[in-house]
Amino acid sequence: MSDDQLAGQPAAYWTGVAYKALIACTRAQQAEKGYTQPQFWLLRNLSANDISPDGQGMTLPELREAMASYIRPEDDLAAEAEVLLERGWLTQDTENRLWLTEEGEQARVGLARNAPAIRATLHQGIDDADYITTVKVLQQLIRNAGGTGA
Repeated sequence: MSDDQLAGQPAAYWTGVAYKALIACTRAQQAEKGYTQPQFWLLRNLSANDISPDGQGMTLPELREAMASYIRPEDDLAAEAEVLLERGWLTQDTENRLWLTEEGEQARVGLARNAPAIRATLHQGIDDADYITTVKVLQQLIRNAGGTGA
C-alpha cells in the first residue's frame, strides 16, 4: 500500500491484528519454555518483588480483578494455578488464598529472563525511535477515543 492508502486505514483494525499476533508470538515462545503467560502473571501478581504491593496471598477472584486489564477471556486462572500448585511454586491456605513459595519466586525470576528474547523477536527490524513514535501515536489515539491509560 502507498503511504496515502496506509493513512486511510482504520487504526482499530491494525491494532487488533497486531494484538492477536503479538500475544500469539509471546505465548508460543513462553510455551516453548514450558510455561504460560497466565502462569507468569500469577507468579508476578503474588510476588512482593514484582507486581504485588505487599506479597500477601490472594484468592482467584482477587487475582482476576488485579489482572482485569490484561487477562484474556480464554485464560483459566484456576487451571493455571493448579499447575503452579503441583509444581510447588504456589501454596494455598484454608481461606483459598494463593501464596508464592520460595521455589515460585525463583521460577518467576528465571521466567522473567525470557522477556528480553521475546522482546527482541517482536522488535526485530524496528529501531527504538520508531517504536517510541508508534507508542506515542497509539497513546494519542487512545486519548482521542476517550480512553485512559495513555
